[in-house]
Amino acid sequence: MKVLLRLLSSLLVIGVLLVAGIWLVFGDGERLPDLTGDPILAGNALQPVVDLDYPPGNVAVSKDGRVFFTLHPDGKPPAKVMELVDGVPAPYPNAEYQEPRDGAPFFDTVLSLRVDRQNRLWTLDFARYGLGRPRLLAFDLASDELVHEHDFSPNIAGTLSMLNDLQIDPAGDKIYIAETSPLIHRPAIIVYDIASGTARRLLHGHESVMPENYVIQAPGRDMIVFGIYNMRIGVDSIALDRRGEWLYYGPVTGDRMYRISTADLNDSSLSEEELASKVEDFAAKTLSDGLTIDNDDNIYLSDMEHSAVVRLAPDGKLTTLVKDARLRWPDGFSFGPDGWIYVTCSSLHHVLFVDGQRLRDNGPYQIFRFKAGAEAPAGH
Repeated sequence: MKVLLRLLSSLLVIGVLLVAGIWLVFGDGERLPDLTGDPILAGNALQPVVDLDYPPGNVAVSKDGRVFFTLHPDGKPPAKVMELVDGVPAPYPNAEYQEPRDGAPFFDTVLSLRVDRQNRLWTLDFARYGLGRPRLLAFDLASDELVHEHDFSPNIAGTLSMLNDLQIDPAGDKIYIAETSPLIHRPAIIVYDIASGTARRLLHGHESVMPENYVIQAPGRDMIVFGIYNMRIGVDSIALDRRGEWLYYGPVTGDRMYRISTADLNDSSLSEEELASKVEDFAAKTLSDGLTIDNDDNIYLSDMEHSAVVRLAPDGKLTTLVKDARLRWPDGFSFGPDGWIYVTCSSLHHVLFVDGQRLRDNGPYQIFRFKAGAEAPAGH
């Protein structure tokens, strides 16, 4: 009995020391001052698109107005990729893709999706943080048939990776991916060449992709897990200008927007150090999740701390477009036809590390759209 008590006491001490160590290293952080101001759009500019039983992840709208979206994996949804059909969510391309199946592609843990200018819907699967097979799948929207599939190798997206968001260049040749690596903080930018089916992992651990020590102050909840682990998140926000010349990106918990030319990202002759020297510190930003960009190079950021959408002009000026309590953790964007900007509200402060009852209590969850007097190709 004495031996057992000593063992239990030792385990208790080890547990206390471990928790204390986690709190000392990860349990605190700075608070970014509120960079939002009075919104220039009235609240009624924000139009509901759909109410959902589960929180959405990202959204992509085709040039003919088809609305595709993911259900956020952290909400433990019954399906992964959806399309609004006559205003009702339906599994896309069918129910079979939503469950594992032997010898055939399926959706595991899809968060991001985009429609390219070749009218293909691309889905990005982070496969349970690399425990499965991280992959890209593309569907031709004219036929809804699978036309491209790529499984990433472990040296590109290994265990504890997270392929979080993507952008496709105008020619449909290259895909740029934010590898967030939220659990072990080893983020990177991945460049995938569609024709050759090859990928390169770049800017691994560079300061521009690393999280800073900020606490996400979501409405009503600081995102410190169990009071001991500050949820710092690396590169996630990513946008490609409409000419395909500049990739803009930044950490979720970071106060700077960076950019790098795609010519440099695609130049395999550059050394790691040479490529790092090409990164530009572009402008100040809010803490942000999703990004999109219009034809005039204005960047739109989802500010989850203040239930806002903020516009970053080419001169670095921040303008608050919409600020509304209904924007519960605004997340992913897509331009649609006629200048509409669609935005998902993943409400992650009501989803992460909570039980199923709390998730249900905070439903329904929404996708909204609004107009900001801007134009851009649909899908991104």
